[in-house]
Amino acid sequence: MHQPAPLTWLEPADPFPPAERAWGAHDPAPGLLAAGGALNVETLRRAYGSGIFPWYSDGQPTLWWSPDPRMVLPVEDFRLHRSLRRTLQKFREAPDCEIRVDHDFSAVIRACARAPRNGQHGTWILPEMIAAYEAFHEAGYAHSIETWKDGQRLGGLYCIGIGRAVFGESMFARATDASKIALAALVCLCRSQGAGWIDCQQNTAHLASLGAREIPRADFLHGLEAARDLPPIAWRFESVYWDALLAPSSRTE
Repeated sequence: MHQPAPLTWLEPADPFPPAERAWGAHDPAPGLLAAGGALNVETLRRAYGSGIFPWYSDGQPTLWWSPDPRMVLPVEDFRLHRSLRRTLQKFREAPDCEIRVDHDFSAVIRACARAPRNGQHGTWILPEMIAAYEAFHEAGYAHSIETWKDGQRLGGLYCIGIGRAVFGESMFARATDASKIALAALVCLCRSQGAGWIDCQQNTAHLASLGAREIPRADFLHGLEAARDLPPIAWRFESVYWDALLAPSSRTE
């Protein structure tokens, strides 16, 4: 019977083990790398810069993951379905609709924590996780992309940016397609700023339908190493960013 390697327990100042040491496909929790440690700005910066992220439930210690394969969305491969194209065109043309970046990060992450998830009970965005990512936002690494209409926030997402490396975290919607609009805006922002992909961490049918795909962790880490040390993205959104995505020549499915 296969026995997994012992799981690394981290003290607050301990370095992470290499991502390649994460449990594999035949282990109890594929992608699990370590437990414990601190949930603070410096630890999060080191984790994301090494292809590692925290994910755990209430009552568990902090768990750190680096799955193989890794789900990523190459921004040039974003699938713009005809219905979403129409939605984005209407959104762009409406005077009461806008994309806001980092307008209220705290409200967005709390909305994501409350958002229902298919097949899941509760949330992994626990109070200590919210506090940690609020501090990460204040340090300039965590960002919110927000869909607004008529003065109301209808949806959005939060993500991490380190250099030109972008990591998607969670989305919420209070109106149809509001989170998809935010994701499309993030794709446009990444395209305009030279970020090649958005990390999606794990495979879901929804993300796959939008163009995300799995790649070997080794390829992900190689791309991350090249992107994380580049000058950081300018986290703002301009209406002109929609042009390339909505151009008649762009791919529609």
